[in-house]
Amino acid sequence: MTFDQISTTHAGSLPRTPELISANAARTFADDGFTLERTPEFELLLTDAVIDLVQRQKSLGITIPGDGEYGKAMSSPVDYGAWWTYSFQRTAGLELTDFNPITTGPVRSEAGNIRLTSFADRRDWTRFAAAYSDPESGIQLGRNATAFPTATGPITYTGHDALATDIANLKAGLAAADLPTGFITALSPGSASRIGNDYYKSEEEFIYAWADVLREEYKAITDAGLTVQIDDPSIAENWDQINPEPSVEDYRRFTQIRIDALNYALRGIPQEQVRFHVCWGSWHGPHTTDIEFANIVDLVLGINAGFYAFEAGNARHEHEWTIWRDVALPEGKVLVPGVVSHATNVVEHPELVAQRIERFAGLVGSGNVIAGTDCGLGGRLHPDIAFAKLESLGRGAEIAASRLFTGSRH
Repeated sequence: MTFDQISTTHAGSLPRTPELISANAARTFADDGFTLERTPEFELLLTDAVIDLVQRQKSLGITIPGDGEYGKAMSSPVDYGAWWTYSFQRTAGLELTDFNPITTGPVRSEAGNIRLTSFADRRDWTRFAAAYSDPESGIQLGRNATAFPTATGPITYTGHDALATDIANLKAGLAAADLPTGFITALSPGSASRIGNDYYKSEEEFIYAWADVLREEYKAITDAGLTVQIDDPSIAENWDQINPEPSVEDYRRFTQIRIDALNYALRGIPQEQVRFHVCWGSWHGPHTTDIEFANIVDLVLGINAGFYAFEAGNARHEHEWTIWRDVALPEGKVLVPGVVSHATNVVEHPELVAQRIERFAGLVGSGNVIAGTDCGLGGRLHPDIAFAKLESLGRGAEIAASRLFTGSRH
């Protein structure tokens, strides 16, 4: 067999440059108090930063690059929420109110009627309250670029210009680096709906309203010939945000509504241009109350995507690679397991990366695996460490390919 390649990618967010962080911090807010104004100077800085970033990804061995989510504002080096808060910038019908999903009071669920509680009332956060509240513990939650608004009227998409800029910047980067394609991340309806709602009559109605809004992003990205990555930690992460712990059956019903809404938003979009990213929350906490992947993997595979990205490289979820011994990967689908992690400052050895890739290749076939990262590296790791991890990812993929396709040993 002739030598072939294991493709490499990442989960989206990459460290912003100091100049871009400073420029975001200097931006002024519109009258609504949460929409960041854009200037020609900022746009030029953003374009140049994305072009440089795509070239850097290529040099490190990443074959399917993204724009690093640079168009999603991050005004602090530690920011775990830019993947979500960007949506506020692109949606009408939102206002700042007293409601904050992070700090609002606890909500209690009961059998047959489960509801999300506040982020501060997550079961892992309350179990390790002393650690989460201790600035010396190593658990950082960071600082978001904008406040969390509430839906006070019908929501509609207003991000056409900002998204067009993201698309143009990535395409410019791809052209300069002579790479054929790349991806842009977009929020899922289920994750987007975890803000306040003072307008829609039900949770399901609110989720489907977000589906209509976000479909415009999905369509624009794929119509431009790029891959859209749907960021949806809520599918797994909501489990920890329900207090007390629900039954798996109740949670699956709760989750199915979110999957149905996402599939509704994806209708007619080619699956080969859709990548779905599920994670258990990227903050550096214990994660002892994460749901087992085996309990939701069939739901994830029910999403109309061609590629499924998930955590497989950290101490809480690496063991779950074995579920693919029993779960059949549908024809034409591809796994994008995390083989380096956002959850540790230790840079994975390329040989370990190769071994992780080979595990999955041995179960689903070498052609059905793309090597990725557990979650976004930007806002979670020091830039030097983050890019060293991408380099290790690229080198590990080369080692794995040399063994999988030629049988040679390193």
